[in-house]
Amino acid sequence: MKALAEKLEVINLQFARRKALRRSAFHWGLIAVCVGILAVAVILVMMGSPYLGWDYSAPETAVMGVAIHAFEWGFVRLAPFVLIAAAAGVFLTRKRG
Repeated sequence: MKALAEKLEVINLQFARRKALRRSAFHWGLIAVCVGILAVAVILVMMGSPYLGWDYSAPETAVMGVAIHAFEWGFVRLAPFVLIAAAAGVFLTRKRG
């Protein structure tokens, strides 16, 4: 009976470590998402939408300009929600103790 209790204790410790490792990885992943969103936002602000002054008579330029504009449009609308959710996740998965 004692040997069984010790084995169960070892298994329980392994599960606890695995859970803590998963939580830590998720926490740092959410931090990386926050940093990535902020980095892309800074890059977009620094670029200043250069495609607005391009000559759209060439098809390649037109396609590239529309693609960059679509990315900016989607990023500006979705990034705040993703950033808030990731920041909340960082707060909720922090190490307590």
